[in-house]
Amino acid sequence: MTAEKAPVPIPGNGGLPASGGVSRVRVRLDVAYDGGPFSGWAVQPGLQTVQGALEEALGLILRRPARVVVAGRTDAGVHARGQVVHVDLTEAEWESLPRRSDAAPEDVLARRLRGALSRVLADETGALEVRRVAVPPEGFDARFSALWRRYSYRIADRPEHWDPTLRGVTLWHKAALDVGRMNGAAAQLLGLQDFLAFCKPREGSTTVRELQDFSFERTHDGVVLARVRADAFCHNMVRALVGASLRVGEGLERPEWLHERLLARVRDAKSRLAPAHPLVLEEVGYPETAEELAARAEQTRALRDPA
Repeated sequence: MTAEKAPVPIPGNGGLPASGGVSRVRVRLDVAYDGGPFSGWAVQPGLQTVQGALEEALGLILRRPARVVVAGRTDAGVHARGQVVHVDLTEAEWESLPRRSDAAPEDVLARRLRGALSRVLADETGALEVRRVAVPPEGFDARFSALWRRYSYRIADRPEHWDPTLRGVTLWHKAALDVGRMNGAAAQLLGLQDFLAFCKPREGSTTVRELQDFSFERTHDGVVLARVRADAFCHNMVRALVGASLRVGEGLERPEWLHERLLARVRDAKSRLAPAHPLVLEEVGYPETAEELAARAEQTRALRDPA
């Protein structure tokens, strides 16, 4: 007698089996991580990644392969305070989480994920934290429902501000920066634009993005803080924008230089990426209602490559 084969999980369906009629529960996970120990977000064979660690932890709990969908992939070394992912569970898996306790499934899954992550990460325990677990409104998609993503970038341009305790999240820049010049350059890039000059394009994907905020501020501690918000970012976009702005801030280029490169779609030897370690994904914004979430996801799928 031949043994019955288990249903095969479908990529992009949370790892759920390919069997009809299975009720699912979409779960939102708000996570934060120190990007230092990870080789970026996406799974890579033989390397420790954020996605790999999170999916392995979910696999320990669910006892099956699990696939998560992320709001925005981050490069190696990039951190996150407000990353958002979703994963699909069967209704039976969700309801069985509390076992015989009266605890809410959300609280149980958050607690069990923290325990599983400590096993997965071992010496790097604490580098990845699940801050919140929730069941979002119908139609929620961590990637396609997002309205915007917001990043920050810290730059210390004076030796007296080179704080060794914060060097893991701060660029120690050796030339003084003129924040006014940098803001003058950044303001010219706002709006819906083709950011090919500041992206590493992916085949079949658009480089058109809506840059909603791009500004620099010298904070009370003397550090220059960059804030960057857009509907979405193409590969390396934030680091390329900051890297180009540093040249303007140093006085190596005119404030108009960034806009001229944008229009010319220029990528050359001056197209340098700012280091990854000061970059932090701070927050992802979503519509509030189920109708708005579903409409946003449909609209974004029509514009973006689903890969």
